[in-house]
Amino acid sequence: MKKPLIVLTGPTAVGKTKLSLSLAKAVNGEIISADSMQVYRYMDIGSAKIHPDEMEGIPHHLIDVLEPSEDFNVVRFQTMALEAMEDIYERGKLPVLTGGTGFYIQSVVKGIDFTENDDDTACRRRLEALADERGNEYLHSCLCQADPASGASIHPNNRKRVIRALEYYEKTGLPISAHNEQERQKESPYQYAYFVLNEERDRLYQKIEQRIDQMMERGLLEEVKALHRMGYTKDMVSMQGLGYKELLSYLDGTCSLEEAVYTLKRDTRHFAKRQLTWFRRERDVIWLEKEAFGGREDKILEYMLSVCEEKGIWKRP
Repeated sequence: MKKPLIVLTGPTAVGKTKLSLSLAKAVNGEIISADSMQVYRYMDIGSAKIHPDEMEGIPHHLIDVLEPSEDFNVVRFQTMALEAMEDIYERGKLPVLTGGTGFYIQSVVKGIDFTENDDDTACRRRLEALADERGNEYLHSCLCQADPASGASIHPNNRKRVIRALEYYEKTGLPISAHNEQERQKESPYQYAYFVLNEERDRLYQKIEQRIDQMMERGLLEEVKALHRMGYTKDMVSMQGLGYKELLSYLDGTCSLEEAVYTLKRDTRHFAKRQLTWFRRERDVIWLEKEAFGGREDKILEYMLSVCEEKGIWKRP
């Protein structure tokens, strides 16, 4: 018997957090955060992190567990998420994997094997030095030549993913895009339901802009200033997150505050678009279009529960 797993994902600002709480309460579950930023301490406003007072008694995992100086990647996420899941299963609960980082979710759902990521870091260091010397655009152009599919899907400024793709190509002679597609076709080790919450694009973009305005009102700039004073810099993985790198540019004097907020809103809209592109490529995804349910969370939840019941993931008490 495969162990049960529920996934709830979707683009940023669509309303995953609130729905995940209702879902976890209904299925006697615990939430595992599949988010690349909420794992970091002190980064609360910009990551839209749930506050302990808002958790409604539902245990949350992989939130506030790393210092911003630490690297966090899909391999580390997978290890930590699997450990959390075993702990949840042992206590007779159901894991609910919630967040917007599609590759992190895929790594668990498909049981991706990362053993090809060996300890030989010489290639990575050389590529990092090349990026420092020639710039992100040059490194991205190298990727486009070696692996056009990856070059098209990875943003030039996502240096970490560009380097990982080039490193894989240099070590194996194969494009990582082909490897990822092969892994995507694997049968899951879990009996799972993979839900993607979505809503009409204009409404989603409006919510993104409103959320960023609210973040600024709640003190995002002060949060970034505090991190800056603590010694966390733009070259760290954590500080490359949306909301942090833009405001660091303002603090560095390379743009005005108005320009930084404009860039943050634009890049967050682009990020949401890339998230949806990722989820559309995934197999066995169950789309939850909010308009189809009249925007009513109770109806969405009831539909999710009926799907979980049909799939043998959960039984009504």
